[in-house]
Amino acid sequence: MSGIRIGVIGAGRIGRMHAAHLAQRIAGAELAGITDVIASQAQAVAQALGVVAYPDHQAMLADPRVDAVAICSSTNTHATLITAAAAAGKPIFCEKPIALDLATIDTALAAVARAGVVLQIGFQRRFDPGFAAARQSIVAGQIGRPELLRITSRDPQPPPLSYLATSGGLFLDMMIHDFDMARFLMGDEVVSVSACAANLIDPAIGAIGDIDSAIVTLQFASGAIGAIDNSRRAVYGYDQRAEVLGSAGALLVANPQQHGASRLAADGSHAAGLPYFFIERYTEAYLAELRQFVACLGGGAAPAVSGADGRAPVVMALAAARSWRERRPVALHEVDQP
Repeated sequence: MSGIRIGVIGAGRIGRMHAAHLAQRIAGAELAGITDVIASQAQAVAQALGVVAYPDHQAMLADPRVDAVAICSSTNTHATLITAAAAAGKPIFCEKPIALDLATIDTALAAVARAGVVLQIGFQRRFDPGFAAARQSIVAGQIGRPELLRITSRDPQPPPLSYLATSGGLFLDMMIHDFDMARFLMGDEVVSVSACAANLIDPAIGAIGDIDSAIVTLQFASGAIGAIDNSRRAVYGYDQRAEVLGSAGALLVANPQQHGASRLAADGSHAAGLPYFFIERYTEAYLAELRQFVACLGGGAAPAVSGADGRAPVVMALAAARSWRERRPVALHEVDQP
């Protein structure tokens, strides 16, 4: 197969998934190679997929056979790698978030603007068939004016403490997807947030300064309101739901099940469980976002999730964290001053 050659930076769980998709499932693209700070991880993926393992990202960016890069490394490296890729003239797909502070994000986005390269941020939920259909229905006016939003996101279990210690916390690591989804579904900007949070699952999460359960309310510029709830533990599976109430109706996005078969018996009805976690739940969305990135490179269209779209949820997350610490509503302009 020939097509746009994309190198993957990062051979962890997300990097391995994107690499396999590029190698096997994305028409018009091919996997150029992979690199990781843990060389053995990159070499294992490269061997499995029949591509080169670059010794580092500099070698990948210097290779003229690499047309673009997908940044799938740890969050603390994203902005530096975006800046380096932009300087090399390579279009960029980058997993969320760009960085954990606005100054670093703005520096990276300025480098992208100077270089004039494509940057797409990996908020894959926008490409989920259910959430995408809901947005299309709202744009078409099928529920009238959106007035109230509810989003639920619950993980089956907390990630390791070693991960949480550098993730930026629940608002920046987990709820950031929901902040993006709030803007996406409502087609509106959030102007203030109010957060209530607690440690209800694991005291060790609190000991590192994070929380494991939270509810955040949102005030939109239009006057609409919203609520997001997050939990690091849902024993029944990965729970991802949303509802938008409008002036002429409502939209519900429900959880998919592992399969569509159900069993009826004397002790009741039994349906399949939920997908275990995000890779299983969002496989089609991950594929769709890469296809959109490739389409941008091939046809010159703007990416569906821009750098500005990547920045906005970070502002919301920082405001939510301040709201939790200070126990008050926080306007977004308080953390994003000109």
